Amino acid sequence: MDNQQIIVRVATPDDKVYSKIITDEMESSAMARGTGIAKRSPEYIEEKIDEGKAVIALTKEGKWVGFCYIETWSHGEYVANSGLIVVPEFRKSGVAKAIKNRIFHLSREKYPEAKLFGLTTGLAVMKINSDLGYEPVTYSELTQDEAFWAGCKSCVNYEILMSKDRKNCMCTAMLYDPKDHYEPEETKEFFKENAKGFERLLRLKQWKLLRPFMKKDKDKDSGSSKFKSIFFNLFHF
Repeated sequence: MDNQQIIVRVATPDDKVYSKIITDEMESSAMARGTGIAKRSPEYIEEKIDEGKAVIALTKEGKWVGFCYIETWSHGEYVANSGLIVVPEFRKSGVAKAIKNRIFHLSREKYPEAKLFGLTTGLAVMKINSDLGYEPVTYSELTQDEAFWAGCKSCVNYEILMSKDRKNCMCTAMLYDPKDHYEPEETKEFFKENAKGFERLLRLKQWKLLRPFMKKDKDKDSGSSKFKSIFFNLFHF
């Protein structure tokens, strides 16, 4: 990423003009991967912008590049940096990391006592989170706010989540607890040393979670299963 060409900042009301293109990209990205971002409406994105709880990336010419927003749960005890999206042509350029860094610090400014958490299906986002001081955790350490889990209903993997009583799913949970956390250099080094192991674990986890649904689909003799699509995207790239 050329830092002179990309501006990453807190979104302002003027940025609401991008709300539709942001949600369209979120949806198409989730469909292409066969996995997850819970669907959001342009109105929801605009609400986050009005609340000062969003970060946007733009070129100097005003072209939209990326976005992320803050959600709070359990009366502000938990904060999630959600909906991270970067347009395809700017992926793997450092934009996602810059957005995550800015939204993380914005969250710490607004909610200094809150536990920050995230759910991700990707190793790249795990690395970014580790660089900030997040640690992998079990789902039991996340907010149990029903409103948060209800937001997963629009995710393609919701059936898997519910079949596991919300204790496991395709996503990996990560947490930053301001009262009990390792320093970013420690979590960064830990991830670096164990990256290959994390990748194998992600694939094993995804395979084990998908198998029952693929078998169910085979029994139904369906040729267009969403779970076949997920499997293809996970293991063929």
